[in-house]
Amino acid sequence: MKIMFISLGCDKNLVDTEMMLGILAEKGFSFTDDEQEAEAVVVNTCCFINDAKEESINTLLEMAELKKSGQLKALIAAGCLAQRYREEIQKEIPQVDAILGTMAIENVAEALLEVLAGEGKNHYKDMNAVPVYGKKRIVTTGGHYAYMKIAEGCDKHCTYCIIPKVRGPYRSIPMESLIKEAEELAESGVKELILVAQETTLYGVDLYGKKSLPLLLTKLAEVSGICWIRVLYCYPEEITDELIEVIKQEKKVCHYLDIPIQHASDKVLKRMGRRTDRAGLENIIMRLRREIPDICLRTTLIAGFPGETEEDHAEMMEFVEAMQFDRLGVFAYSQEEDTPAAAMEDQIEETVKEERRARLMELQQEIAFAKAEDMVGRIITVMVEGKLVDEDVYVTRTYKDAPEVDGYLFLHTTAELMTGDFVKVQVTGSNEYDLTGEIYHEFTE
Repeated sequence: MKIMFISLGCDKNLVDTEMMLGILAEKGFSFTDDEQEAEAVVVNTCCFINDAKEESINTLLEMAELKKSGQLKALIAAGCLAQRYREEIQKEIPQVDAILGTMAIENVAEALLEVLAGEGKNHYKDMNAVPVYGKKRIVTTGGHYAYMKIAEGCDKHCTYCIIPKVRGPYRSIPMESLIKEAEELAESGVKELILVAQETTLYGVDLYGKKSLPLLLTKLAEVSGICWIRVLYCYPEEITDELIEVIKQEKKVCHYLDIPIQHASDKVLKRMGRRTDRAGLENIIMRLRREIPDICLRTTLIAGFPGETEEDHAEMMEFVEAMQFDRLGVFAYSQEEDTPAAAMEDQIEETVKEERRARLMELQQEIAFAKAEDMVGRIITVMVEGKLVDEDVYVTRTYKDAPEVDGYLFLHTTAELMTGDFVKVQVTGSNEYDLTGEIYHEFTE
């Protein structure tokens, strides 16, 4: 039987999908990315914001049509939307044969076999359950980089966020399992590990009684074959001197941090349930840049949070101008049911949210374009991602560029390069967010 997987939402969801693929592969199932060939479909859904919910629902409806036509023998919904709206899905989309809760992805083969036997059952586990780990994955990112989920769930309970209700409390994955996973990924050709969790900075507190991300990074850097280690989703108030020192000293750890701050107004940050203030944000940003001058900082903001005034928005604009983030994304606030923020007074009109989001992005565009221009003439190491068809141009990434969310460096050369190769280049130009370059000399780790 050929199974098609559709993975929606974040990179943490993608790791779950890759584990389900590995579980099914061990049971002898094969896979396809062509819906016309598929005999069964698993949709790993997302419900973080309204747009994500709509995409997940529309995808399930589209696959339900294939089920109605008789082409599909099984349709399974997994992930956050399936966890949160299981009753609604079963009622409104009866073509869905089984639902896998977020903590039950290891039951995917069992669920599929039950459906094929005409005994479709839903699978759920308690939100406090031990996170799924140690499963052999089928990496879907091209083989040269892979995401590594180091923890599940979240304890922060920001007022706008539904994640603790669909993913449970914060639970770290044992370090020895992560080291073993890294070794297996390296043996399969992975050269860049991208560490993800709802919050990476608290890794190990529940298992080891202290923040253990610095030790994990040190251990991962010892894995032969791994050349880059990138850390995403570091809450700024949890960044320690020890973490900064490891990033500074360990050559394999990219000088890149994703530090979601969401806002810069103390009043709004308090309403969001965030555990920092503007002064704290400025302090950690300045400290990072002082200790690691070439660090690339990415962040995300929310525009139009309930009660946000024009003065609050102006403060955020001024903060972005002052901090000069290398990478920045902005979401218009999404009113998520069952969250405290959804019930707050002073909800902002959608048009106002979008206008504020657009103003922030326009400001950041100017900053990003200027930073790209400032790279011209520099010598930098890049990882090869692929090659443009019929052109002597390779698509590459610098340490400043995380896959999918950041820019690229387009390398002009007649040399024969392979995906995953590391090359030292000289930046020759910039085009908005992207760079162009030429080989400086071949680089071997």
